Amino acid sequence: MILEMKVPSPGESIKEVEIATWLVKDGDYVEKDQAIAEVDSDKATLELPAEASGIITLKAEEGDAVAVGAVVCLIDTSAAKPSGSAPVIAEAPKAEVKTEAPKVAPVAEKTYASQTPSPAARKILDEKNIQPSDVVGTGKDGRITTEDAVNAVPSMGTPTGGSRGSERTKLSMLRRKVAERLVAAKNETAMLTTFNEVNMTPINNIRNEYKDAFKAKHNGVGLGYMSFFTKAVTRALQLFPDVNSMMDGDYKVAYDFADISIAVSGPKGLMVPVVRNAELLTFRGVEAEIKRLAIRARDGQITVDDMTGGTFTITNGGVFGSMLSTPIINPPQSGILGMHNIIERPIAVNGQVEIHPMMYVALSYDHRIIDGRESVGFLVAVKEALENPMELLLDNNPKKALEL
Repeated sequence: MILEMKVPSPGESIKEVEIATWLVKDGDYVEKDQAIAEVDSDKATLELPAEASGIITLKAEEGDAVAVGAVVCLIDTSAAKPSGSAPVIAEAPKAEVKTEAPKVAPVAEKTYASQTPSPAARKILDEKNIQPSDVVGTGKDGRITTEDAVNAVPSMGTPTGGSRGSERTKLSMLRRKVAERLVAAKNETAMLTTFNEVNMTPINNIRNEYKDAFKAKHNGVGLGYMSFFTKAVTRALQLFPDVNSMMDGDYKVAYDFADISIAVSGPKGLMVPVVRNAELLTFRGVEAEIKRLAIRARDGQITVDDMTGGTFTITNGGVFGSMLSTPIINPPQSGILGMHNIIERPIAVNGQVEIHPMMYVALSYDHRIIDGRESVGFLVAVKEALENPMELLLDNNPKKALEL
């Protein structure tokens, strides 16, 4: 029996996918549920499992765009599983082909005169630090004239012998869609960025005191910075709800919940899975959900549903060493918070210079819907919560808030 395998729908709005990689060869025997291909949609890269066991016949090439529901391969379910690998047939030696080297016309040897400039030309070349051998003379017998020396340009020392290869590869459908969305965000929104800095000493003190107990209590889930930032963001979104809204034509859509998109780096590029109702989660709940989504992204198991929606985004360029950046809005959202690396810097505290771990934070926002007062107030609220986490995020009871 010949089974036609069709492209399943990865999501409601997805009409076609692209064959990124075939994990099997034409004529291979495949087992039921074995991953036979990786397919790219404009939202995620997914594995395509075999629907039955048998001999496979591929009907699409890598890089082909295939409509959802189209046949991509055939599986002969009546074929018996081979008992061993096929014998290797030795290839007959190819006849040696001799080629005659092309004849090259002899090149006239440079004469001494062609390398000897006139005294005036020599002086000019010395002033330019140019060797006579690097100049082609136009005088009699190739002699370098004064005019040749005046027109001579110093060599820039172009390197030779190094690799100058290039490679042209087609971007995946996911990467092309990301590029399209980023350009659209720049062109279709009135995007501005406001900056501030955060003294991370209070959070570091809390983490140093409770992170070991937190990890032991919650089955290996660590107490990272992301839970503090997520809780600070959800608090600030409640204070400045315009930042948690979106444009829809001539209308503003406001939300009374905070679905926080967290930008994570996966093997296929940047993924932005969503932590649902982050305003209701505890520190343990935020850290556990971010860990779960990050593992799925790393293992290529992230789904369209995992990345659909989101009312606000947090991105952390600091893990790669970024000191400051202007993050691009994740449309149709209206705001994105950029975290950066933590560096010890001298700051003034109560009239004294002290060294503290500092982080720059950036809020990019759509000025069509968010005014300066809301954007700056939101970022200040985030800063206040991060610099006073004991009162504003832990309710002065860290053991209860951290569920210890």
